[in-house]
Amino acid sequence: MATAVPVERDAVARALPGPAVETPRPGTVLHRFPDDGPDLLAAGVGPALAAASTAAALTAAALDGAPYGLVVSTGIAGGFAPEAPVGSLVVADEITAADLGAETADGFLPVTDLGFGTVTHHPPAGLVRAVAAATGARPGTVLTGSTVTGTAERAALLRARHPRALAEAMEGFGVAEAAAAHGVPVLELRAVSNPVGPRDRAAWRIGDALTALTDAFGKLTPLFTSWNPHER
Repeated sequence: MATAVPVERDAVARALPGPAVETPRPGTVLHRFPDDGPDLLAAGVGPALAAASTAAALTAAALDGAPYGLVVSTGIAGGFAPEAPVGSLVVADEITAADLGAETADGFLPVTDLGFGTVTHHPPAGLVRAVAAATGARPGTVLTGSTVTGTAERAALLRARHPRALAEAMEGFGVAEAAAAHGVPVLELRAVSNPVGPRDRAAWRIGDALTALTDAFGKLTPLFTSWNPHER
């Protein structure tokens, strides 16, 4: 499970039986849990560092002869009102890079329209449904951006381009790219800490979102244990 920062990692860890053991990996440190529990990774902020850290962990696991069967990108996020209010959970059925492409005189073009690359990864549909049922998370598109939205105009533009978007974060697409390179399925689960739009720190509810993460993963451990990683 990959978060951006340690406080998110620790929120997930509170739902797991501990204690965790710190295990060095190239450029990062895993928190490993006993009894075949998950590994947690504070992968860093932004899609590039998240991809690099996740890829390092995946490569190390494969070289150890114990490859992962699932990668989960998780943490807090901005939510698009009114569908994803503060304190709610969102599970991605599409993980989409919101700003990977080119600006043209006719508007933004994703790299796929330029003839190369990818901008969207699709988590296993059955797993998305199971997570939504277990946690109450709403399924939809989670956008990844290198720059978070800070204006109403930008929020409206993103919703126009991505009508199914429920949340915006900075790591999911990078984590998904690393997982795809290793042929491992990916999931993204986010707790909403603030509305997408003008930056209003007084409206942020980071503590509530972290508590929602802990509660969610308390319900998901049995599901991840029983899920068939060969589902695509």
